[in-house]
Amino acid sequence: MRGLTVLRGAASLAVLAWAGPLAAQDGADFTAFVQGLRSDAEARGVSRATFEAAFRDVTAPDVDVIARTRKQGEFNRPVWDYLVGAVSPGRIARGRALAGRLSDTLAAIEARTGVPRWIVLAFWGIESEFGASPGTVPTVRALASLAYARHRGALFRDELLAALQILERGDVAPQAMKGSWAGAMGQVQFLPSTYLRHAVDGDGDGHRDIWASQVDSLASIAGYLQALGWNPAVSWGYEVVLPPRFDLSLYRADLSDFAGRGVRRTDGKSLPSEGAASLLLPGGLGGPVFLITDNFEVIRSYNTSDSYALAVGHLADRLGGGPPLATPWPTGARLDGAGLKRLQTGLSAKGVYEGDADGRAGPKLREAVRRYQIGEGLPADGYATPALLARVEGRP
Repeated sequence: MRGLTVLRGAASLAVLAWAGPLAAQDGADFTAFVQGLRSDAEARGVSRATFEAAFRDVTAPDVDVIARTRKQGEFNRPVWDYLVGAVSPGRIARGRALAGRLSDTLAAIEARTGVPRWIVLAFWGIESEFGASPGTVPTVRALASLAYARHRGALFRDELLAALQILERGDVAPQAMKGSWAGAMGQVQFLPSTYLRHAVDGDGDGHRDIWASQVDSLASIAGYLQALGWNPAVSWGYEVVLPPRFDLSLYRADLSDFAGRGVRRTDGKSLPSEGAASLLLPGGLGGPVFLITDNFEVIRSYNTSDSYALAVGHLADRLGGGPPLATPWPTGARLDGAGLKRLQTGLSAKGVYEGDADGRAGPKLREAVRRYQIGEGLPADGYATPALLARVEGRP
């Protein structure tokens, strides 16, 4: 079929696994799929001319795009490996230099939205290397491929229609509408529906340009976080040290309560006197410990990976002059995706996990692990380990 490329390693297996059933269909099926979008696009105000211009060079689904759905680093790599790349010395240096050059712009955005400049810069740095790598995949092609393959149900069909609405508005030309393989666009990596709701014309030129405008990109990130509920009164979280014999089962409380129980920040500063928080031990008791606030969940609304949220928060701290993490990461054995699936299945059978066995570590699995640990009289750090899996499965 058109667009098939030869890939090596695990990615090639993903392509072949996907391309097999699709290859049995001819190109007319994709054409019919595209034509089937016309009525819905017209209902959203998309003209025939805009529709035809958008699909002029999109004649077949892109199997490379589908292959990427099987590989997302922030979900499949240990958090400490992900942070090495996300919070690198080079990125910190580039971010600090840009903070100086864009100081007035960032100050105005911070005053208007309440979102700290360091958080805005951290998102910008991780999403597109501060605008240097906004993505090269044509958005319409990526979304059409995902929608045709019915990846994640109807989500990408709706996003494709939203992309056509953006083209109809004239904010970007079809050939300039580019981004990631998953349809996230420009310097801020917004999906089209997010763009329609939250993109900001920060420079006042009449267009919301997240592809070429630094000011629009920064203003859009901050505006989106503000809409998601960013609380200016607290940080995203704090690296902390727990006192001896700390009761991990009491892992949600006010920051003042944690302070009263002897929890201390590693940088020597005091915890805020107000605000709710919960403990996060992404490497278990042997690694760094964090108190995360509701702002951590705001970051996760941008990308649901815990590793991603932690990287944004820590990069923001480093850009603002904060120190590296005080506690080293653990080096012991960890569960891979298959092991996490088995743990999810085992905890589900014990009535403490609800959700799909998707092999991803996140809040649902963390809470289930804590519930199991509390029930078994174990330290409730919420960390999934091979030893915990063996215990759940009844193995020595």
